[in-house]
Amino acid sequence: MSLWESFDKNEICLLIMLLLAYSALFLLPKKFTRDIALLFSMWGVSFGFLFDFTIGGGLINFYIINDLPEYELFDIFYYLLFAPSSYIFIYLYEIFRDYKNVFLWYVTIFSLFGIGIQAVFTWFEIINFQKGYQPLFSFAVFLTIQTITILYFEFISSKFNVYR
Repeated sequence: MSLWESFDKNEICLLIMLLLAYSALFLLPKKFTRDIALLFSMWGVSFGFLFDFTIGGGLINFYIINDLPEYELFDIFYYLLFAPSSYIFIYLYEIFRDYKNVFLWYVTIFSLFGIGIQAVFTWFEIINFQKGYQPLFSFAVFLTIQTITILYFEFISSKFNVYR
């Protein structure tokens, strides 16, 4: 593993996004217990690893993270973005979940948001697609991950006290 090939816009963008994401995470009012906050943060990182290692790496290899096909330090920073993203996703869902038919709209809107974030990552060369892969192809992945995440949250919140 190397540190980085060159320190340019993708590394700077990742540092800014990490700062913003973790600032939001720590500035939000504490709604969930520490265990639940940690669970859904790790949930996001785990799904990020799972899909990036299956779609982004291995035999399929549809994209490269950052500058090199090998791992570099800023790849870890990229994966660390999944923790606050997952937590904030559940945090906002909990706010809107009492509205009628929110599940379908929420997952669809956040899947489109995920496509937008991938487009930004592509523009900053954090993700470099190859083999004809397009950000829109990830829509099904986002729908799947977010649906499972919400269903898991609903299951956990029905069995345990998730609130502070």
